[in-house]
Amino acid sequence: MSSEFEQKLEKYAEVLLKVGLNLQPGQRLLIGGPTLDADGVPLESAPLVRLLAKKAYQMGARLVDVVWGDKQLRLIRFQNAPKDSIEEYPKWRIDARYDISKAGDANLNFTSPNPDLLSEVEPELISQFQTSYYKQMKHVYDLLTSNAFNWLVASVPNDDWADKLFPDVPQNSRKNKLWDIIFEICRINQEDPIAAWEKHNDNLVKRCNYLNQKQYTALKLTAPGTDLMIGLPKDHYWEGGRGTAQNGIAFTANIPTEEVFTMPHKDKVEGIVSTTKPVYYGGCTIENCVLKFSKGQIVEAQAERGEEFILQTLETDEGARSLGEVALVPHSSPISQSGLLFYSMLIDENASNHIALGQAYRDSLKNGKELTDEEFMAAGGNNSLIHLDFMIGSGEMNVDGILEDETTEPIMRNGEWAFDV
Repeated sequence: MSSEFEQKLEKYAEVLLKVGLNLQPGQRLLIGGPTLDADGVPLESAPLVRLLAKKAYQMGARLVDVVWGDKQLRLIRFQNAPKDSIEEYPKWRIDARYDISKAGDANLNFTSPNPDLLSEVEPELISQFQTSYYKQMKHVYDLLTSNAFNWLVASVPNDDWADKLFPDVPQNSRKNKLWDIIFEICRINQEDPIAAWEKHNDNLVKRCNYLNQKQYTALKLTAPGTDLMIGLPKDHYWEGGRGTAQNGIAFTANIPTEEVFTMPHKDKVEGIVSTTKPVYYGGCTIENCVLKFSKGQIVEAQAERGEEFILQTLETDEGARSLGEVALVPHSSPISQSGLLFYSMLIDENASNHIALGQAYRDSLKNGKELTDEEFMAAGGNNSLIHLDFMIGSGEMNVDGILEDETTEPIMRNGEWAFDV
């Protein structure tokens, strides 16, 4: 490794610990904590994990532990294991994540996709595994979606991912190129990355404050292939960038992040929406998807690729057909301007306005964490085992906010913010 790369990796580790997690003295840190990825921390992340452990201890961490994973093992399982065993998942992995999460300690996980790894596996088998995993991890995800602890999802490259993104680059340079791009979109190349993140987070918070003061009753999204009305519940709350966990620690859950988001009213979504980027989820790729909503639920779903997987996912539970999130991202975001499709939800969702089917974040509703499931749903919140994002934004999308008196105000025009902060 070059000294320049090592210096940037050091800065990346510091951003993850100080901006992402805001790790506090005395906290435990689990690397490989709860996310929608069941595999754990990829083996390729070992050098970064060791660096993070060293720095975490230097910052006063009480314990650093790791849940390792290997996506190849999931492929081997799908190919060779008894079909009636696919729904099994090791209890110790769930218990480890629950123990750390329940105690309010820090959780960090990495995305490191291999987009084509499961391309030959039956979508039904993947869906069966994912659904079972979500059910078994529900009590952990309930803690995560209510921000019971400070958590973070970030990225680490692997050879297969780099090969997919840069087939025209010499093979021995592909992973380094992916590292360079991750450093760029995560603001590591700036003179003071932590200061750059503080400024960026401040801007996102100002956007949220503006939208929270407006308390729009609905959003109107229009673009080629999209004409969608998204109702918003009373006392909804916009979030973005920095948030505060129930343990009192301010943290930034995604590095990178460019979005501000809130919770739609699960029963008040009408119209049609078309995706503008492929979605890579659970080992399946979904492309050119069109969703039609009526009274908050998807009544039609089509896709040129991955349609069978979508239809199966919609049957996961009652909430799988309704929205849990709407997020706004300017078309000029660094990720969008890279011109790349990353096949990583963490990164791709920060290139585009997006919506998510399934579970809503309780912080997106005033006092949402104190409500029972029934009260949350009565207020317009959605409960589900899934949280599946679809990128729908572009430089041709307009977003309007509808006030209580039914007047309309521009929020975005041609993919860019229409208001200053």
